[in-house]
Amino acid sequence: METFFKNMTGEEGTKQRLVKDLITLVHDAEDLVKATGGDLAEKSKEEIIQALERVKASCRRLEEQAASGLRVADQYVRRHPYESLGIALGIGLVVGVLVNRK
Repeated sequence: METFFKNMTGEEGTKQRLVKDLITLVHDAEDLVKATGGDLAEKSKEEIIQALERVKASCRRLEEQAASGLRVADQYVRRHPYESLGIALGIGLVVGVLVNRK
């Protein structure tokens, strides 16, 4: 994967870390299902494993979409730095006004 953010690491609470944590959760859930498989009906066990596979596929798609979105945003900011600053300033002003309303 190509990285445009040189100062951003995967350990800063990014979407990539969220996806990695979700995948770890899915693997742990699979291990739990396999470990307690004797206590579950075979049909239930298969349903749980299928659900976990769907979650894994969703995590992979989410990771791909996040990476694609980050690349597009990074390229836009690099091509239009002043417009990006203006948009960020405008959003900050709107949020500041909304937060300070009484």
